[in-house]
Amino acid sequence: MNNSFAANVAGLAIGCIFMVPLAVKFGRRPVYIASTAIQLAACIWSARTYTTGDLIGSNVVSGVGGAISESIVQMTIADLFFVHQRARMNSAYLVMVYTGTFLAPVAAGYCAKAQGWRWIWWWTLIFIAVSLVITIVAYEETKYTPRTDSMRTRSHDSYDQHDLPTNIDENSKTPLEPTTAQTHDTSFASASPKRSWKRRYALITRTPGGSRPFLHLVWDTVTLVRFPAVAYTALMWGATLMWFSVVLTTMSTYFTPPPYNFSPIGIGLMNLPPFIGTLLGLVVSSSNDWIILKLSKRNRGIFEPEMRLWLALLGAIITPAGVLLFGLSMTNGMPWIIPCIGNAMFGFGSAVNGGASLTYLQDCYAEVIGDALVSVTFVRNGLAAVVVFALTPWINSLGLYNTFVCASVLAWAVYLLTLPMLIWGRKWRVLTAASYRQHLARSGKHAPGTTAS
Repeated sequence: MNNSFAANVAGLAIGCIFMVPLAVKFGRRPVYIASTAIQLAACIWSARTYTTGDLIGSNVVSGVGGAISESIVQMTIADLFFVHQRARMNSAYLVMVYTGTFLAPVAAGYCAKAQGWRWIWWWTLIFIAVSLVITIVAYEETKYTPRTDSMRTRSHDSYDQHDLPTNIDENSKTPLEPTTAQTHDTSFASASPKRSWKRRYALITRTPGGSRPFLHLVWDTVTLVRFPAVAYTALMWGATLMWFSVVLTTMSTYFTPPPYNFSPIGIGLMNLPPFIGTLLGLVVSSSNDWIILKLSKRNRGIFEPEMRLWLALLGAIITPAGVLLFGLSMTNGMPWIIPCIGNAMFGFGSAVNGGASLTYLQDCYAEVIGDALVSVTFVRNGLAAVVVFALTPWINSLGLYNTFVCASVLAWAVYLLTLPMLIWGRKWRVLTAASYRQHLARSGKHAPGTTAS
């Protein structure tokens, strides 16, 4: 079972390497649809599992299908929202992620008891099928193509007749001069009219960089981990998933025998404390938008992405403490409420860390957030897969008590990397600015404040 979970995490790590470049090359919409369809197929396979090969294979396919979810949502958020809105949007996204993560096992416990474990997958199949239909009929392409000055002068020719803006003279093919003060700012409307329904729901939307070879896009995407902000976020999320995997696998193993004797329903209900902690953490994390506005005012109106990381220091303290409290109290057979408190602390700290680091990355590299999250997701899931594969030998070698002591110490060491990022993060971004601009140029994109040539 541990190996099948590790196989799923490995699928998550590998899948995003190929799916994010597809989202860059062909747009977000087809990748959303393909991802949901793959997960639908994986649910059918999981429900009809009879062998170990079925178990491993269905988990790999499920991981590949779900891989894009760890990055494409942030691409969409970067497409649609401003800097001072992103922490709230990421918090809303993470609420849904953690709702599925922690409440699905609660429902699964009751389902397994009442209908058998296969119906867990049939119900999942129903939900994903509904999601697929909603995605097909309701999700519009959010990716847009940056427009240069020369493109704006030819904007009329680039749209069909249904897309013509109202301030374009169809006979002269040139913008009409504004006649009142109320209509003086019409250049943006004339250059960027609303796209037709056909274009908004197109299955393929080619974007800048679309003409580049696919493997070049993959290589550029993976190598973004060389930027400090990307590496930092990858380690933050990697550490969170590593210790979540440790907590999840040990909980299902060690709460079943005495002294706890939990049934599948009881194991499922153990996911409620981290869910409650996560919700509280995300409420705190959403306040990061307010914090950066205050800090920017104190900084003469200049915003620096590192301002996001002050909140991450809170998570850096609470998350390892939660892991330690959960592990040691469980090892010593203490009353179940104490491991629950540790679990809630872990959920709270993980939400604060995740929201702060994710929004920090978006602020640093909004133009390539999807590419950057490929590196983040690969490192995160790669580390988690290694830990899950190694967990059983680790416990057999050191014992459960010492394993959790080591895990909490390692967690503190990783999370405290927030301190050097707060101190030197801006300096490191300046040192890598030229390399970042080169990456943007290869991708056909441009840094904020620059114009296309």
